Formats: sequence, structure tokens, C-alpha cells
Amino acid sequence: MKPYDAIVIGSGMSGGWAAKELTERGLQTLVLEAGRPIVPEKDYVEHVPMWEMKFRGMGDRQRLSKEQPIQQQCYACDEMASKFFVNDNENPYTTPEGKPFSWIRGRQVGGRSIMWGRQVYRWSDLDFEANGREGIGVDWPIRYAELAPWYDHVEKFVGISGQAEGLAQLPDGQFLKPMALNCVEQTVRDAVGKAWPGERMVTIGRCAVLTEAHNGRAACHYCGPCHRGCITRSYFSSVNATLPAAQATGRLTLRPYSVVQSITYDKKTGRATGVRVIDAQTRHALEFKARIVFLCASTIESARILLLSGIANSSGQVGKNLMDHIMGGGASGRIDGPADRDTIGNRPNGIYVPRFRNIGKGKSAFLRGYGFQGGGGRSDWARGTDQAGFGADFKTSLRKPGPWGFSLYGFGEMLPKEENFVALDKSKVDAWGIPVARISCAYGENEQALVHDMSITAAEMLAEAGAHDIQPFTSNNPPGLVIHEMGTARMGKDPKTSVLNAHNQSWDVPNLFVTDGACMASTACQNPSITYMALTARAAAYAVDAMKRNEL
Repeated sequence: MKPYDAIVIGSGMSGGWAAKELTERGLQTLVLEAGRPIVPEKDYVEHVPMWEMKFRGMGDRQRLSKEQPIQQQCYACDEMASKFFVNDNENPYTTPEGKPFSWIRGRQVGGRSIMWGRQVYRWSDLDFEANGREGIGVDWPIRYAELAPWYDHVEKFVGISGQAEGLAQLPDGQFLKPMALNCVEQTVRDAVGKAWPGERMVTIGRCAVLTEAHNGRAACHYCGPCHRGCITRSYFSSVNATLPAAQATGRLTLRPYSVVQSITYDKKTGRATGVRVIDAQTRHALEFKARIVFLCASTIESARILLLSGIANSSGQVGKNLMDHIMGGGASGRIDGPADRDTIGNRPNGIYVPRFRNIGKGKSAFLRGYGFQGGGGRSDWARGTDQAGFGADFKTSLRKPGPWGFSLYGFGEMLPKEENFVALDKSKVDAWGIPVARISCAYGENEQALVHDMSITAAEMLAEAGAHDIQPFTSNNPPGLVIHEMGTARMGKDPKTSVLNAHNQSWDVPNLFVTDGACMASTACQNPSITYMALTARAAAYAVDAMKRNEL
């Protein structure tokens, strides 16, 4: 096999960015993807109506229960989009008794960037300094000022719609015009701002969906089911944006059906030499060579590959400190909105309430905090399942919009702990004969306290907005289901306690970089993808500069 300048493992959110940045900076780059290629014209199904599907959008429940029992826990794994999620029988993993973990995965070109929720929020120094300030885990080796230019860099390419609010804990970015709040959302925004001035705020979500034409991609037309693909490329994914940009350089080689078995390593030089893969179609073993390797396979898979390779672990921290956000606390209620008004189209976005706990002088009984997502709207014909009625008049009444409602759903931070970890289970292998991951992870008391507080504050805000029939709720979701898994190869200041340095570079193997969620030393409470992208772009620039200096 011909040698490459760089190999990127994974083609999703981080892998796509690594491919774009490395090729645009002059490197011949091989991207290895475990799954199949994606042809948008054939594979994207966002415009296919339910009545054209065999099971009318309800899905083949027998097949899902047999082949995708874990993946179907995700709302996006529906009849149209289930093809973007892995077959659980081919891709097993194990967990201890009583510690469920829902590992939601996409193995195809583009990875989970095809089905992601598209919410993007910058971190602030409130987040980067938290570990060091509280003596939890390890301190981040970077601060916001070091990452801010790279947030700018990726946001200008991605296209982020959002509203600048001037909040210290949620820095503003490079925004396209924001999506509009509907009339009820405006009512709640005004009520919350009046009741908690300078503390709580309702704003429109910041999302990687275009509100105007941008970089050759069309503005969103509000069709709705983004997780099924986007033929107009209006939302960001590696298939829609970064991989085409890399391809345009003429320096990209994209190889699907390449299941990584390990990273090869030369003990004499202390460097990675390439990547060993199993061809998913022929089951033949292949080996590729490169000067540098970017590991972007997703948090758990990247830890698994490092453990299989037996490298980059002098700290003993590979696989440790697995985290996911915690969700499930909030409230819903009915609001007396105008009966003559309704929403138009399917806005691919909701409202956002930035973190307001443990900021400034006010302190809570728990550490860190949470934010809310949600929104307002009118109920549709599906409300007929909850109200009595029969016959033509009843069906006719359901054609009209129902009452206005509003919901707030919280997402909170999870603290890093070594007892939450990924290891290898050599007693079980996947469909390609590779030992699987064993995942041991559970939420702690602090995370449960966050969920409880979410339900209280959400109900408070709805009450201030004049809502009635308010229903606070908490739910007991297993880790993994938020699909924001992080940790397992954390960045840090000391090679004795961390896997990566401030540039996402392995302390032990200097030509190895890990830039997906595995690198995270904490989770904050914001959706993490934009931070992965910024870290990846920053690491790629550092790596190329080091190669030019003949350091790599």
C-alpha cells in the first residue's frame, strides 16, 4: 500500500473536519470508515411520506427488536432512518449487571453527523476552569481564549443560526440570522426575563441549520425530519460539507468498509506507523502507512482501538472517566395562546435556556448545572388518542389545531469519575472477530440532583408564564442515551494523569492525535459537537506545522 501523509480513523463529525483541514493544508490523507458509503440522492429520505413506507412510518417492530434493540431507543431510529444506525448483533458490547448503557451508533460515511441534533453552543471558561476550581478530575490544559479563534473558524464554514445574547457563560458566535420564536415562545421569554432578570433567559436555539444560502448550500425549507438526511445540504454534516471540501482538494482518499483493528506502532521510534483494518466485505486484513494518525472514531470506539493497540496508555487513563450528559428533568403545560394563530412548517430548532445554576454568587446544593431545550406549539390530530370521541364530527374536530402547549427538557453535566470506564471484553467479539467494548457507567448523586432541580425550575418558569395543567417530570434514562458520550482519553497538563496534551496529541505517541469526544476532560452541559470540531481544526493546524518543522 502506498504511504500517506495522514490517516484519519472515522468520517463523522470530527473525522470530517480532520479530513478537510489536513487536505486543505496539503496532506495526502486517507479516511478509513467502518461502514458503507452514503449516496444522498438514494439514501436521504426526509421527503418520503409515511404512507409510502411499508409500515406507514411505524417501523418493522419485530425486525427492530431482533436487530436493533438498543438503537431503537433513540427517537431517530424510525422506519425511514433506521438504516443509519448499526445492527446491534453485528456490533455488540457488554455491560455489568444492573448498569445499562445505551450506545447509539452510526457506521457509515458521515457517521452520526447524519442523524445528530444539530444544536451548537460554545463553552466558556466557566466550563474549562470547573475541574481545576473544584478539584475534580484533571484541569483542562486550555482556556476559552485559546479555542475562540477555532470556534470562529468552524462556525464560519458550518453556518450557525442563532441570536447573540452577550452571556459570559454562553459566548456568542459567528451567527447567521436566527430562526424566529413563535407567539407562545415569545410570551414565555418575556415572562421569564421579567421574573428572573439577569439570571434566566429564553432564547432561540443555536443550530447548524442554514437560514440563508451559505458556502454553496441552500437555506432550510423547514420540512422537519432532519435525522433522515438533507438533500439540500441545509444542515451541517460531514457528508454535506467537510468531506466534499476535502474531496475538492484532490488529496483525499476515502475508504469505506474499513473496520479498524488497531493502530500499528514502532517501539524503537515510539511512533505510530499506520493502521491495520479488516475489510468489512472480504474479511481480509489490510495495513495502511502514514506519518500521522488522527483517531476520530467516537469516544468509546476510540478507547477500544487504543486498548486493542496497546499504546498511548502510560497514564493508565485510556478508557477511564467515561461521561454522558444526563437528561430527563423538566415540565410541560398548557398556555392560553391565540386561537387564530398557528406555526407554519416544521422549524428544525427549539428554544434554549442557558445554564443559570452555580454562576456568580448564587450556589446550589449540587455542582455544575444544566440548560433547557424545548418549545411551544399547538397539538395536532394525535391528541385524539387522549380524548374521548367517535365518528365523523370527532374526526373533523381533530383537523383543527389543538390547544397551545409548552415544554422544557433539561440536559445536565456529568462529573468525571474513574469508576466509569470502557475496557475490552475478550470473551466476546464483533462480526469481524475483534474483541468488543465492556462499558461500566452510572450516574451519581450529583447528576440525579440536577434532574430533580430541572423539574422544579422548569415548572417555576411555566407558572410565571401563566401556564396551567403544569406537569413536572423526571425520568430515569440510562447513560449513553443523550448520545453525548465523552472522556476515555482525556486532555491534561500532566502525562501521568492524562492521555493527551493541550493539542490533542498523545503524550506517549507524538504522531497520534485524538480529537473526538474521547479527549474531553469534562462535559459542561452544552451540546459538545462544535467543541469537537474546533479542537479538531486546531489540532490539525498544529500537526501540519509540526510536520513542516520535521518534528513528526
